[in-house]
Amino acid sequence: MATHLDLEEQEQLDALKHFWNRWGNLITWVLIAVLGAYAAWNGWQYWERRQAGLAAALYDEVDRAAQAGDAARVERALADIKDKYGSTTYAAHAGLRGAKYLDEQGKLAEAKAALAWVADKAPNDGLRAVARLRLASVQLGEKAYDEALKTLNASFPPQFVALAADRRGDVLLQQGKRELAAAEFGKAYQGMSADTAGDYRRLVGIKLNALGIDPDAAGAKAGATS
Repeated sequence: MATHLDLEEQEQLDALKHFWNRWGNLITWVLIAVLGAYAAWNGWQYWERRQAGLAAALYDEVDRAAQAGDAARVERALADIKDKYGSTTYAAHAGLRGAKYLDEQGKLAEAKAALAWVADKAPNDGLRAVARLRLASVQLGEKAYDEALKTLNASFPPQFVALAADRRGDVLLQQGKRELAAAEFGKAYQGMSADTAGDYRRLVGIKLNALGIDPDAAGAKAGATS
């Protein structure tokens, strides 16, 4: 009886050895790949959390430096966050915050550089759009009208199209191109909801009124020709 069991166990062992000799390497590599991918995913998640935490600290540094009125510190912190954590949302927000402060201090070249960086490198369309609109405003203030129009001719997400049209209208009006400006204001007015952008829409309406144009008529015309 014991011999019979020993023979069965030996056959099972031989079958297992045969199976392992044939498939063992493949199974091992599959397990390595699966476990390696899992470890890599966990490592990536940890790295992203760590990067976000460090970037958040540098964003706070930009904000504190701006509140303290320390332009040199703002610029250093901005340079650090762009260099080390440039792909994070915190870096884009830091660029916007730093640019606002630098603009207020009359450091227009530095403000434009920060906004241009966000417009190019921010990790989502919304932040890039905000940066372009602010950059165009700075360029408009400098009377760099062609540069402002070039900035505003970039692609904008749907929720920013009306804002970009309004800003283009401002630039064209400063250039003395009243008809083109009115057309852009009309697009902006048509593209804004009275419910969600009431005050801003009324402001655009005032601009159209100042040009002697009925806002609703201009908006309807812009909607028909766009």
